[in-house]
Parts: sequence; C-alpha cells; structure tokens
Amino acid sequence: MPVASEFTLFSGGAQGAEAEFGKQAEAFGVQEVNYSFEGHKIERSRGLRMLTQEELMRKDVSLTYVSKLLDRNFSNGPLIRMVLRTIMYQVDAGLEVFVVGAILDNGTVNGGTGWGAEFAKICNKPLFVFDQVKNGWFTWENNAWEAVAEPLITKAHFTGTGTRFVEDNGRAAIAALFARSFGPAK
Repeated sequence: MPVASEFTLFSGGAQGAEAEFGKQAEAFGVQEVNYSFEGHKIERSRGLRMLTQEELMRKDVSLTYVSKLLDRNFSNGPLIRMVLRTIMYQVDAGLEVFVVGAILDNGTVNGGTGWGAEFAKICNKPLFVFDQVKNGWFTWENNAWEAVAEPLITKAHFTGTGTRFVEDNGRAAIAALFARSFGPAK
C-alpha cells in the first residue's frame, strides 16, 4: 500500500464532491491543497491556497471556447470565470484526475465540472469519472469513455473535483476510491 501522507489532493473545497474528496483526504492522512479566491464560498479550509488576481488572470479562458467545447452556454459572470480558472489550477497540479458527476450524451461531463474533465483531456492526463446516474466509474481512453471497475489513486499528486450535487453513491465511490488506494482510514 502506498503511504497516504506522501500523496496530495488538489481540489477546490467547494460544496459537494470537492468537500467529500477533502474529507476523505483528511481521514486517510492525504495532504490537501484547495484552490480558491477572495469572496468564494467553500466548505474546506484545510490546505487553503488563495489565488491572487494575477494568478487567476494567468488561467483566463474564453467562455465562448468553453461553451463551444462543452456544447452549452456559460454566462459571462465574474464568478463562473473565477471558478473555471481555479479548476484549471486543480487539473494542472494533479497528475491524474478524478471527477464525480454525470457523463452526458455528447461525451462531456455535466455542469462546470465538465470543464475540469475537458481540460484534463486537453492536458492528456489520466481521467476517471464516477457517473452518479450510471452508478459506475469510466475512464477516457482512445477518445471515448470506457467503463472501469475500480480505479486507484496511483500518482502522488492527484485532482479530485465534481458536482456540487453529490449523491450517496458519489460519496460512497469517493470513500471506496481512498480505501482501495490507501487501505483503512486512520
């Protein structure tokens, strides 16, 4: 079993899946970095990394591009822009990416979480999505989603993100991911 304290979760600490990833990281002794920005309401303060305005501007992305890529419209509001930027920091920092949400018919993941999954694809990072609707894990392989039984956290720096609306099966999937990867919680 890998030594959990040698691993770091990169997340955003927001309500839902990100908070659940953080709770599990803390329970298993995994280090935690939560990217946020001034005025953003989050649930996790452990490992809080407040991004400066300059750092946030470095990750600016065209909302037209993101909307086209995900085949949905994102408002041009300042909050969504800042959230998308923090997601880019999360995905950049992790060497593999775990997402909880739902895979849509067009192959993207629902909500703003979809940007994290698409950015992981663009960066060619190992990507695993727990689809709460299908109740299973999927990985992005050969430009398609493939079912995968039970992924493991294998990289010392990994990203955990997902929907604000995490269901019981999503919480259970995150807990099981940590248990499979690190053994019993501390």
